[in-house]
Amino acid sequence: MSLRVVCCLLLSLFSLAAVAGPPPAPEALAIIERLQLRAASERMDSHANWAPKRVIVSAPPLFTQLVPDFAERLRAAAPGIELDIDQSGQWVPSKEQLTGADALIGLCIPQTIAQVDSNFLWLHSYFVGMDRCATLTDAQITNRVFTNGKRLSGPTIAEHAIAMMFAISRGLPAYQRAQAEHTWARDVADDVRFGELEGKTLLVVGLGGIGTEVARRAHGVGMRVIATRNSSRNGPDFVDYVGLSDELHKLAGEAHVIVNALPLTEKTTGLFDAEFFAAARKGAMFLSVGRGKSTVTTDLVAALESGQLYGAGLDVTDPEPLPADSPLWDMPNVIITPHTSAAGADSLRRGATIAIENLRRYVAGEPLLNVVNMQAGY
Repeated sequence: MSLRVVCCLLLSLFSLAAVAGPPPAPEALAIIERLQLRAASERMDSHANWAPKRVIVSAPPLFTQLVPDFAERLRAAAPGIELDIDQSGQWVPSKEQLTGADALIGLCIPQTIAQVDSNFLWLHSYFVGMDRCATLTDAQITNRVFTNGKRLSGPTIAEHAIAMMFAISRGLPAYQRAQAEHTWARDVADDVRFGELEGKTLLVVGLGGIGTEVARRAHGVGMRVIATRNSSRNGPDFVDYVGLSDELHKLAGEAHVIVNALPLTEKTTGLFDAEFFAAARKGAMFLSVGRGKSTVTTDLVAALESGQLYGAGLDVTDPEPLPADSPLWDMPNVIITPHTSAAGADSLRRGATIAIENLRRYVAGEPLLNVVNMQAGY
């Protein structure tokens, strides 16, 4: 082979490398494989409006504390692109910031989408919930791509749900109240009647990223796991049975523990109502780490007061914040956390890592991860 041919081949390789841009970070590849993140079927460079030039990034102080080189990694992922990295902690960019921007990494907020230019193509939300943008019009959604942090907080939220399950089954809320009063309350043990978790059945309602991680952990402690999902009957090996949404009441009657891991959509709003709780196994435990508006609060209170439910672990409520006079606060077998189950360094680091990876893919014209069906809401 002549020297000239060799030189031409080397130049071609260098050109391809320049077009391809930087490779994925190893930590991003590990997250994609571990949590089975899905890439879109279409490349970004197939979109008529794809012309990455200016990207706005909301980078709150907590992100930069947990990922000190966050800004540097963002810039390395998007060579040649103007990045406006806002570290003020404000989630809604100004009209001036959004002018000329074709993409935004931050949150999906209607006020933001109302101010973007016609060339705006891509929005990435760090977090999984997209219900803030449920009011967007077809014109605001069409020919745009929305991605989010689905599955990234799954392990953290799952551990939160499992922690509540263990605590309620062992009567820890009542012991905690006694501890706060400096009382040696051995009589609390008389009301610890849920029994051991091993061998019991847990129902995951919504076998998505969070639900799958809950199922994995419940199976690990010896529980039989069943689930429902909207799309199919497919599930991992550690789920004994996957039913469709119309089987919800039947499966609730089999379960000792019911976990709400659903997104909020028109169909899931008010799903856990009096009819549902009546269909549930008597003495079941209800855990909610999905969205508060999927549960009718008055019906939940009634089911707890009647003994139809043994207890509840609620990270989400309706309304939020939960009013101070709600009877849920004083129930002995209820744990309430203020919509914070996703909190934790690991969850946020994963969110930052995948935001960087999606930025790299956007600039390179590759298929993005975690594309959201805005009509369905997830």
